[in-house]
This record gives sequence, C-alpha cells and structure tokens, in this order.
Amino acid sequence: MALERTFVMLKPGVLCRRIVGEIISRIERKGFVIIGLKIMRISRDLAEQHYAEHRGKPFFGQLIEYITSEPVVAMVLEGDNSVKMMRLLCGATSPEEALPGTIRGDYAMHTNFNIIHASDSPEAAAREIGLFFRPDELVDWSNENRNWI
Repeated sequence: MALERTFVMLKPGVLCRRIVGEIISRIERKGFVIIGLKIMRISRDLAEQHYAEHRGKPFFGQLIEYITSEPVVAMVLEGDNSVKMMRLLCGATSPEEALPGTIRGDYAMHTNFNIIHASDSPEAAAREIGLFFRPDELVDWSNENRNWI
C-alpha cells in the first residue's frame, strides 16, 4: 500500500461540543499516525484560500463565517492510502447520507455545520498541508505498531 499524508481539520462545532478527544481517538484507532497537530483560529484570508474552489457558490460566505467563528484543530496524518481511508472514516459530506459508524454519521446533523474536513486527493492534501503547517511543524516518527495495523 502507498504510505501518504493527508490533511484533516476538526471544525468549530467539534471544539464547541467538547468532542475533540472522541474524534481524535477514532482517527488513532483506525491506525493513522498524527505527525502534525495544532489548535488555531483561521483568518478570513486563510479560509478563503483553503476553500477557493467554492468561491462563487451560494454557501461560500456562510462556510467562511463558520470556519472562522471559533478555533479549529488542524492535523496532518500519515498512513497507507490515508486520503481515501480518512474520507471513508469521515463518511458522506451530507449528514443525511453519512452512514452510522462514520464520523459525520455519528456526530453531524447539518451540512452547513459540518464537523470535519479531510483532503479529497493527494494533491489537495499537499496544498492544504502547506497552507496550515510549516515543514518544521511536522514530526516524523517511527510507529512500532505499524505492522499490527
């Protein structure tokens, strides 16, 4: 399998509901290695860069307002096929379509207040990691449990 990195953001609703630990625990239990992690407030400029592909869509303004309203948790994860595997763990973007057992299926009620973002391609992951993390903020480490996952 291909070892790759992906970007994940726990959105303001996760912090406000006090479920950060639950979500991170699910990510770790799946087998991802966290190599970057920080809590931060996103500036309007960074939010607009991050969601640039949605500029001009009806929900763009509300998305920017939501993501800048409270702190987020930004993470870089490493694992086999991490982009695809993390997207599966998140579940469908629409909470009405997200299956129970997925993060969105278990914790999200409304698309406008989606609780998690995960990169949708290796190229997007590289771009998003670069927006949110400097290279010196990522910590490579040996995961001795890797053979068991």
